[in-house]
Amino acid sequence: MNSNRDTFTIDDDDRYSRLKLIGWWDQPKISSARVLVVGAGALGNEVIKNLCLLGFGDIRVIDFDTIQESNLSRSVFFRSEHAGQSKATVIAEMAGQLNPDCNITPIHGNVLTDIGLGLVREMDVVIGCLDNREARLWVNRMSWKTGTPWIDGGIQEINGVTKVFVPGDGPCYECTMTENDYRLISLRYSCPLLRQEDIQQGKVPTAPTIASIVGGLQVQEALKLIHELPTDEGSAMIFNGAANNFYKTKFVPNKDCLSHEHYDSIRDCPLSNRNNFAEVRDWLSQNGTDTGTPTLVLDRDFLVSLNCRNCDSKKPVNKPLCLVGSSEGVCQSCSLPLGPETVSEFNCDSELSQLPLKSVGIPDKDILKIEIRTQDNPHTLFLELCK
Repeated sequence: MNSNRDTFTIDDDDRYSRLKLIGWWDQPKISSARVLVVGAGALGNEVIKNLCLLGFGDIRVIDFDTIQESNLSRSVFFRSEHAGQSKATVIAEMAGQLNPDCNITPIHGNVLTDIGLGLVREMDVVIGCLDNREARLWVNRMSWKTGTPWIDGGIQEINGVTKVFVPGDGPCYECTMTENDYRLISLRYSCPLLRQEDIQQGKVPTAPTIASIVGGLQVQEALKLIHELPTDEGSAMIFNGAANNFYKTKFVPNKDCLSHEHYDSIRDCPLSNRNNFAEVRDWLSQNGTDTGTPTLVLDRDFLVSLNCRNCDSKKPVNKPLCLVGSSEGVCQSCSLPLGPETVSEFNCDSELSQLPLKSVGIPDKDILKIEIRTQDNPHTLFLELCK
């Protein structure tokens, strides 16, 4: 018997000792991984619980909602005394107690308006714990623009689905959308404008058991991505809780999909969303870029005003369209629906170019898409704003 052979010792004082028994496990890689969790409801609770148990080092969580009594039956981190508090803030505090090795940063905000592409670009993976199509579509487009994999999860009653999307030549979430999906999203922007909460309150009946199942699958797929193991990318893993059936389906990429836009050759810019577009143009000129006629292309439709065709009144709004509800869409003089005046781009001749970028709906650390429309050399620049 060779007494000099290497021996393997299990250290019971090491939090991750049992995990390290897995042959391909790389704890330092997990500890340095960066994950964005979108949604802190029942599914988000399970996902963050698993991420913390595994020791993921940098976890960001965004949610605009507050805790209600009805959340307590499905959310492991929430307590009665948390009622009325921010879901993102509370889950960061409580999950931090579960594993102090994890740095959990809460973002109390709306993923449609408060997450910059630069933040998504820094992440190794995004995990979606959402309850509406519009938010999923938005996360999907951010993922493809920045080349960041994302894992979608959905639950209803005791059924659930997990989908893995890796930017490249394969299918994305939008490739899977049907005409009915687009119709339901478009209802949000019909005239008169619908109330935001009518679309986003997400009161879907779910049991905590299916949140555990789907949340576990999502984090397991994230582990595979972090370790560069094969995943079921471009597929849906579907669990029917009533029949205890589990099956997978493969998606087909849509060559005309609007989400398949990638921002490449991104340049760092020392300006932030507190600067305006005119200052961005000046910075480009000072750094040797032939700006020609620069045009800022907005990711979010910007609502400039609401106009009444009956009495010619005009109500300035200056908000991203997705933040405007029905209470703002009715004329106070004649009680008729107001018509929206929106812009999706502007140049330095516009009054909007003098407003801080934040005021035109551009969040912190976003990536600006700037079209240079010169006659001889039209091209597109991508600038990542600093914090």
